Amino acid sequence: MSVTEKNQSSSTETSIVIHGGAGSMRSDEMSEEKQSACRDALRAALRDGNTVLRSGGSALDAVEAAVTTMESIPLFNAARGAVLTSEGTVELEAAIMDGATRRAGALTGGKTVRHPIRAARTIMDVSSHVMLAQDGAEAFVREQGLETVENDHFITASRRSSPEEGESSSETSGAEFEASGTVGAVALDEDGNLAAGSSTGGTSGKHLGRVGDSPLIGAGTYAHNAACAVSATGQGEFFVRGVAAHDIAARMRFGGVALEEAVRSTIGEIEALGGVGGVIALDRDGNIAMPFSTSGMFRACVDTEGRTRIRIFAQDSGE
Repeated sequence: MSVTEKNQSSSTETSIVIHGGAGSMRSDEMSEEKQSACRDALRAALRDGNTVLRSGGSALDAVEAAVTTMESIPLFNAARGAVLTSEGTVELEAAIMDGATRRAGALTGGKTVRHPIRAARTIMDVSSHVMLAQDGAEAFVREQGLETVENDHFITASRRSSPEEGESSSETSGAEFEASGTVGAVALDEDGNLAAGSSTGGTSGKHLGRVGDSPLIGAGTYAHNAACAVSATGQGEFFVRGVAAHDIAARMRFGGVALEEAVRSTIGEIEALGGVGGVIALDRDGNIAMPFSTSGMFRACVDTEGRTRIRIFAQDSGE
């Protein structure tokens, strides 16, 4: 299911799209209280990112702001509220990419940085690298003076008491969950530049050192001004194998197809591999696509006309 808004001419109007994970959630299985809390969380992140854009800020800053907000809300599987590894700890991942320059920064195996998306942005801005991992990432975080916390900070009471259920519990589970999934944002600023960012705790019960699609540029996160900005959510191994985020951009650049067709085709290929999930995508003309192959995906947007939409389920009219 997707929502696409068309703006056929080139535009310098701003837009932002966010997601909080795809899964098998159903409206008749999720309490009104939980639905309301999730919508409020999406609304808060959308507001923070859109405030940056409406103030003349960059797409990169808007993406960072929106994702930072979601990292602070334990309803999501990112930073505080992240799922646990097989060892009962948290390993965090994040990435951010600038569509104008194709500079990017990524973190994997983070254990103490309070906001992984800020670490990814700092890696992009001050180092000559794209990705830092595990102990090297931790050392960089300390060197740069980014805010750190004990690993226990990220673990909520419900996460600690929940049984490890493998990958499905973070991205494709049913109604019984504390948090949704990976978070992400894509944005278009007044200069016509795109950016994308993603942040996640990965999959529940994952092996120490497992790397998902979110921090891999071209798999779960990608931005290119000549095509689109993309953040993915779902069963990461399949999005890695399909190089999903870059595949969408390549279909647009080299195949000449529109955003909606590109994202639907790519999600179809992920399904053919055996994976499920979804993406949010935004092009330079302000077209928005939010397709997913599950029964729901936490998602929200403000389009170039200033209209806000917040959705959870496949047939959700939202607001």
